[in-house]
Amino acid sequence: MTFQGIVFDFNGTLFLDSDKQEQAWRIVSRELRGEDFGKEEMRRHMHGRPSRAIFEYLTGRTLDEEEVWRLSAHKEEIYRDLCVKDREAFRLMPGAPELLDRLCRAGIPHTIATASEIVNVTFFFERFGLGRWFDRKKIVYDDGTFPGKPFPDIYLRAAANLSLPPAACLVAEDAPSGIEAARRAGAGYILALDTGATDPERIRTLPGVRDVIGDFTAFDDSLLGL
Repeated sequence: MTFQGIVFDFNGTLFLDSDKQEQAWRIVSRELRGEDFGKEEMRRHMHGRPSRAIFEYLTGRTLDEEEVWRLSAHKEEIYRDLCVKDREAFRLMPGAPELLDRLCRAGIPHTIATASEIVNVTFFFERFGLGRWFDRKKIVYDDGTFPGKPFPDIYLRAAANLSLPPAACLVAEDAPSGIEAARRAGAGYILALDTGATDPERIRTLPGVRDVIGDFTAFDDSLLGL
């Protein structure tokens, strides 16, 4: 069976940055509550979750918009600084540029659905030249208007931006919460990325996962009729 479009998660999928995200959140966790973010705690409360949910978990209280904006801006500044300092790792996932080139040549609808906020979307568009492959107006990001993963809204919006039903879309994801969001949205095919951030045995058994790859050099073009 072939699918008509593809939706990519970004962090941990197109760009392998889980270590930078974890470093940044550990710093913020120590600042906010005086203790580190544990590995299992991160899996449950950080990976794939919107910033508001994470900050409210760390502070143990409901935050207003100004507080979320201030804390997010601080955390993301730490994260971006960590990214640019690690020049060797600051590149798209192996096989991703070539796959994106093929999608563009074939006219296959594609976009990004990310839990990142607009400042990071802008950062990555500029640093990676994502405008070569993606229509920025079709990107779905955390703008505070919908619940984050594992709720399905982000993938429902992404499919709508491609003018496709979710069942016609392939979703590429790395985080359990994102995989669950795609499943709830009714994605036709969920491709999991085993990047080491999640237990590889666990990710293979998550509901909805059809296949697991290490990077996009292993992507099966026939899924999209390429």
